[in-house]
Formats: sequence, structure tokens, C-alpha cells
Amino acid sequence: MRNLSDEMLLEAYEKALYLKLSDDFIAIIRSEVERRSLTPALNH
Repeated sequence: MRNLSDEMLLEAYEKALYLKLSDDFIAIIRSEVERRSLTPALNH
């Protein structure tokens, strides 16, 4: 995950939500978003 840019990470998160991927996978992405302090970009 650390190799992804912030933009790519947020796109992956949005796509995972859109595709209704597993909650565990979404949680992994979300925790990385939060680790990077990108949470204001989350609208979900």
C-alpha cells in the first residue's frame, strides 16, 4: 500500500466501495487512508 500515491489510494477506496468488495478489504484500504491522514477526503 505504501507504494500507492494518495490519489491512487483514494481511487482504490472509492472503487472498492462501488464494487462492494469485502468489508475486510475495504477496512485495510481505509486504515491506510487514515494512517496518511487523508480522512477529510473520505465522504463515506
